[in-house]
Amino acid sequence: MMGWYNDGGMGAGVWIAMILMMSLFWGAVIFAGIMIFRGTNNRSDRESVRSDRPTHRDPVDILDERFARGELDNEEYEARKAALLRSKR
Repeated sequence: MMGWYNDGGMGAGVWIAMILMMSLFWGAVIFAGIMIFRGTNNRSDRESVRSDRPTHRDPVDILDERFARGELDNEEYEARKAALLRSKR
């Protein structure tokens, strides 16, 4: 069978396909390793941040923070605080 498989050798197209497939394989392996490392490294940081933050903040605490930052003057602060405390009852 003359000419079958280019006399037993592989053509340039096969070599190019093998190089591309090997590059894709090692790229996927490296990408998976990076994602696993980043996932395990950041998971503990994210969980600790989430557990530190309260799920519900008290409106009076938010009002106190705004007053401390100077966003509200004394009269407005007292009026809003009184309205909040009345609505809690």
